Amino acid sequence: MDSISLIGITLALAAILVGQVLEGGHVGSLVQPTAFLIVIGGTLGAVMLQSSLRVFRTGMQMVRWVFVPPTLDYAALIAQVVSWSHVARKEGLLSLESQIPAIEDPFIQKGLQLLIDGVEPERLREVLEVEIDCWESQMKQGARIWEAAGGYAPTIGILGAVMGLIHVMENLSDPSKLGSGIAVAFVATIYGVGSANLIFLPIAKKLLGVVATLTSMREMLMDGLVGIANGDNPRIIESRLSGYAG
Repeated sequence: MDSISLIGITLALAAILVGQVLEGGHVGSLVQPTAFLIVIGGTLGAVMLQSSLRVFRTGMQMVRWVFVPPTLDYAALIAQVVSWSHVARKEGLLSLESQIPAIEDPFIQKGLQLLIDGVEPERLREVLEVEIDCWESQMKQGARIWEAAGGYAPTIGILGAVMGLIHVMENLSDPSKLGSGIAVAFVATIYGVGSANLIFLPIAKKLLGVVATLTSMREMLMDGLVGIANGDNPRIIESRLSGYAG
């Protein structure tokens, strides 16, 4: 669990609700199902319209990384690569084949299998670079649907506000209906701006950061596998890979 994400969203929402109370308002006045439906439903529809099904599904699946990010352990991966290097120097590349069944990551499996198959170092690098570039592009597209949601939500919030004001204008002769229309108008704007800046855009930035880190780890793995293919000393490989961890 990424505690800072949980703390961040809790703090942001609490600050708004407490501020509302301190201003003399009521929390219940911010609860408007109609405004919520307009803003969230409209934003979701706009995002779906601009995205392919594959990209939309990827973006939805990635959101779990905000609170439960994938394993980002540089030290463990470096130790793994160095271990493979020692085994390869002592027993040959074919001895690494026994390592594959224990690996769950398809990218690592593919890279190690290419190494075992005796692919030339430069060709190994080319294949893995294409794999990394395609994966990174797909993940970034998924993350950016949240960025798009952050762009659409405020505008749709304004649309909800205009709809509320239209309702008000249509019922000027009936004062009992003015309050609900004005509430929807202003709360829709709050939902649009708030969801964009407190939820959608932060999620997008968080996911893009995770993608950047995972991409760096894949590049580090590629560098290590190429080093093994070149027959580099394990200490040299470890020293080079340590640079990725910063």
